[in-house]
Amino acid sequence: MSAEGPPGGAHCAAAGGSAAREPDGPPRGRTPECEARRSSSRPHAWGGPIRTLRWSLPLAVFLVLLAFLFVGLFRDPREVPSPLVDKPAPAFSLAKLHRPGERLSNADMRGQVWLLNVWASWCVSCRVEHPLLVALAKADVVPVIGLAYKDKPEDGLAWLASNGDPYRMSIVDRDGRVGIDFGVYGVPETFVIDKAGIIRYKQIGPLTADALDKTILPLVRELQRS
Repeated sequence: MSAEGPPGGAHCAAAGGSAAREPDGPPRGRTPECEARRSSSRPHAWGGPIRTLRWSLPLAVFLVLLAFLFVGLFRDPREVPSPLVDKPAPAFSLAKLHRPGERLSNADMRGQVWLLNVWASWCVSCRVEHPLLVALAKADVVPVIGLAYKDKPEDGLAWLASNGDPYRMSIVDRDGRVGIDFGVYGVPETFVIDKAGIIRYKQIGPLTADALDKTILPLVRELQRS
């Protein structure tokens, strides 16, 4: 009994081996079926690079993300860069908190260095920085304008009456549109604005004694001299 061969009765010779020729036919193992089977089992020359790319690309993306996370661990969240720094402060004209019939615009502050402090009665973190603002107002180093952000005027007035009012004046941003124009991330935030109405610095989050002493007040004095 003869041994059973591959499907179709074709006996395929090993690659590189010799093949016997059948009478009036192609060499044994050289039939189209065998050649197709041998070609499909032969490793492609470009298979290696494709497999390497398949693994290296996700690894590269992971390493880039890991690098960003590593840098973020050592970066002060209050130092998030603002696209408005060194650019004109957005124009505004808002009602004054204590005198709603009067308005204040940024044009009214031209010619002097000033701080714009974004606050709200509902802001828990604002209580953290408030004593520093009160002390700054007593020192009379720089005028501080308060922007009551998304707050009810009556709530803002009550909060200042209870905690002290450090502002030269406060203005009401009831719907938050001016805050959006200033790129406010949250409350509180503080902007240093120069005599020409250019934003020179942005503090995200509560003011700290360190930020005032080492960054904000030295910058204010430098701008006042210029």
